[in-house]
Amino acid sequence: MSQQSFTIRTRPRSFEDITGRIAGIVQASNVQCGLCNVFLRHTSASLLICENADVAVRRDLERYMARTAPEDGSQYEHDAEGPDDMPSHIRSMLTGVSLSVPVGQGRLLLGTWQGIYLWEHRAASHERQIVVTVQGC
Repeated sequence: MSQQSFTIRTRPRSFEDITGRIAGIVQASNVQCGLCNVFLRHTSASLLICENADVAVRRDLERYMARTAPEDGSQYEHDAEGPDDMPSHIRSMLTGVSLSVPVGQGRLLLGTWQGIYLWEHRAASHERQIVVTVQGC
């Protein structure tokens, strides 16, 4: 088993492709067959496996979430860090802060068009911490 953490500086309301970073951790673990768990230590951003070839998919996701969890101060009691605070928590809850990917032949077994993304839900840049745990043989 192997575990590593890293920090990434996000752009406001962005999708940060972290696939390469995770793949490097898997390769360094020397695990040939097992499972890679990726965990984001925050409540206003999320992780997802998403289409990695067409950026329009991510733009559509952002527009969808803007309708689903709008920044409308009249709807939320919790606004300690501004109008994007509670909507960011809702987005994170809906999409999740943890994901698992199988490992085979020493690499992530992602599909051809899949990438791992950190989705920043806040309107400002943040430093986000990610923990990657690789288990197997």
